Amino acid sequence: MTELKACMVSPIHSAAVLSSERVAIKLPDEQISYKDLSQRVMALSKQLTDLGVNEGEPLACISSNNLEMICLYWACIEIGAIFFPISPRFPQAQIQSLIDSHNIRYLWSDSAIAPGQSQALKLNFAGSVVDTPKPLDINRPANVILTSGSSGTPKAAVHSLSNHIANAEGSLSTIDLEEGDSWLLSLPLFHIGGLAILNRCALKGATVVIPHPERSLTVQIEQDKLTHISLVPAQLAPILAAPDANLHSIKALLLGGGAISVDLLTELKHRNIACFTSYGMTEMGSQITTGPALADGSSGKLLPNRELKIIDGVIWVRGETLFMGYLSHDGIHKELDNDGWFYTKDRGEWDANGNLKILGRVDNMFISGGENVQPEEIEAALKQHPQINEAIVFAEPDSRFGYLPAAIVRGDIVKQLAEKTAELDDYLSDKIARFKRPRHYYAWPESATQTGLKINRSTIIEAMKAAKT
Repeated sequence: MTELKACMVSPIHSAAVLSSERVAIKLPDEQISYKDLSQRVMALSKQLTDLGVNEGEPLACISSNNLEMICLYWACIEIGAIFFPISPRFPQAQIQSLIDSHNIRYLWSDSAIAPGQSQALKLNFAGSVVDTPKPLDINRPANVILTSGSSGTPKAAVHSLSNHIANAEGSLSTIDLEEGDSWLLSLPLFHIGGLAILNRCALKGATVVIPHPERSLTVQIEQDKLTHISLVPAQLAPILAAPDANLHSIKALLLGGGAISVDLLTELKHRNIACFTSYGMTEMGSQITTGPALADGSSGKLLPNRELKIIDGVIWVRGETLFMGYLSHDGIHKELDNDGWFYTKDRGEWDANGNLKILGRVDNMFISGGENVQPEEIEAALKQHPQINEAIVFAEPDSRFGYLPAAIVRGDIVKQLAEKTAELDDYLSDKIARFKRPRHYYAWPESATQTGLKINRSTIIEAMKAAKT
């Protein structure tokens, strides 16, 4: 970052000057201009400071996406506090454990939360003040995103605004976004993909659209003339299947969640919709590689401001988007090697066209009869089947081989799943080795829900097992 960039005003204040009357946030019953947002954030920042929220102090924010959460994020940027969003779906005990372990003195929530030793803040989000924005240090801690490692224990990844700006600039080099475009905030702000949408739109003077609680996604696309959406294939399938879906306003779809089925790609091409897939992670501020969605399941080319190397089949990353470290009770701790590289635990390779192909997680691999089995390889092959939208492969205990692969699938195929096992085995015969083909297939559990781009594998597997008993 240049010295000029390290000391700049918040992107929303810049947008308020360059695009003052442009809509910054579109709500179901209200529109907030960049000028209005800028003034609200400055007023909220003063409130937080007056209440004792200091620079470097974490502020727990417990809510789903709304105007208040967006204002709190930008207000924390303004005063140097650490925006610490927590899913409202977490049980109270887990929320309290996070508050205690990170010494959080202040919290805000739009619902009744027992604050324990923390002070629950009462804030006025409609306040407004006309003032001159002050330059800020974009290299100081700005936010935390909770991310679960293989142990399932959440780690608090800390980013600076400079991380987010570098990530947004790299993303926008591939996915065009212009002043006046609108990006649906379809991902929660406690997910790195949600924050990425805020930062991209602020840099370009584009509109962040809050999902309407009573409208289907298909209806909202048409009525709000959405230009950009971040989705997973499971969300995209019903939209494309809707006979009256009007998707003409869509300029770009950013799809996450792994390989995309051939039928979805075919339909997107038929509708002339630009669709991108990406490899990303919380610790790198969102996207690392991005490219046009392809049937081979590749994740595109390396974006600017990032570095990536592959050692022994495993991906390492660093660059301007790399997070500051993990927040603990005694500060921020980096988990990097001596040269500043972060070990992702993702297995990957570059293909002949220079696109990254993700081969799975080091910690998802299991051994079947002495052979290494990577679930993601099998899942990618299964999702090429025209009747399968989503798949999760896991290890089932076996007395002879130790473990054998089994699959949980979602899509039209579940209607005749018992009769389709032999057909699926034949379908996979020219795609993966015999020992990798699932021995049993299970229907996707109806009780399982998904938030964000990443599917929680363990949750789906446990839900399937519970439904089976």
